[in-house]
Amino acid sequence: MFDVVAIGNLNYDIILLVERFPEFHEKVIAKRAHFGLGGAAGNTASWLAHMGVKVGFIGAVGNDEIGEAHIHYFKKIGVDVGGIKVVNEHSGIAISLIKGEDKRIVKHLGANAYRDVNFEYLSRARHVHMSSNPKELIEKTVNFAFENGVSISLDIGEAEVPSSVEDKITYLLMNEDEFKRKYGSLEKIHDVGAKNVIITLNGGGAMVRDDKGKVFEIRGLSAEVIDSTGAGDAFDAGFIYGVLKGW
Repeated sequence: MFDVVAIGNLNYDIILLVERFPEFHEKVIAKRAHFGLGGAAGNTASWLAHMGVKVGFIGAVGNDEIGEAHIHYFKKIGVDVGGIKVVNEHSGIAISLIKGEDKRIVKHLGANAYRDVNFEYLSRARHVHMSSNPKELIEKTVNFAFENGVSISLDIGEAEVPSSVEDKITYLLMNEDEFKRKYGSLEKIHDVGAKNVIITLNGGGAMVRDDKGKVFEIRGLSAEVIDSTGAGDAFDAGFIYGVLKGW
């Protein structure tokens, strides 16, 4: 059995910190660069494994060096790779240009487009976490989890919440900007069909509406922000850890 099975993208991240974004046909010099394995669900799975949670992963990588690196790293930190397919396609890549709190991101899905749900593998989970998934995959997975009495968290990101399964989602997570684009003002938190809604706030902290309709605002700790890339994935891991512990 797994405490958590995560489903989502596995990418190679290239993050460039710039003073300004380039104009058309212009080159700019990045002041710093970071490279590494990423993907929202992959990041969350990694954080959970580092906290001692037994984690499995469903996704896809290419038959290339990046794919090999993902599998090697997951094995090293204790994430089970039995749900990862290796396909004849390039592994996913994400390139981010970061200027202060603003960013531009270009993604190549590559092997990520070939993932599907292994329901036998999924049936071994106490909890399912999804991030960066297409609508059809969300619908199939949420229905399976609901029918089998398994809790599920969904970090919806830029995708749309499928109305057919919204009320079956145990924990719906997103940031403030994503919530406002989808639902309008934060006051609409009561209109969302998911059992529990968790919104990370731009000013720090989070807003939570629980399954009884109560709304809480939790203040974040004060810290100097160097780069917020991946912060939501780390938040998801901490939140799921708390759920597993019954906090």
